[in-house]
Amino acid sequence: MYLVRRVFNTKPGEARRVATMIHKQAQMYHDAGHRGEFKVYFNGGTMPGETNVVVLEWTEEAIMSPMREGNNIPQEVLMAGRAALEFVESNRIEFMELLTPDKMMDL
Repeated sequence: MYLVRRVFNTKPGEARRVATMIHKQAQMYHDAGHRGEFKVYFNGGTMPGETNVVVLEWTEEAIMSPMREGNNIPQEVLMAGRAALEFVESNRIEFMELLTPDKMMDL
């Protein structure tokens, strides 16, 4: 099981807008059966720490290429993501393996 995290650094003052747009896109992925449950969180400047940041997070059983055969992503999902990019300065994706009971070490 893997944690997938997309981190968006937004233009100043646009974190809440981008969080809303990313949430709508993630919901579309979910509704189309491409993703399970997800979370979106942001800091537009009202909390300590890095500001103008949006994070989308979900889990996957396996890491697979989005360009794999048979992965038909609806056009409206792709267009929703493109719309948010107008307000984004940079983004990255992070993959972390979740520690499940079967992966724990005997210490």
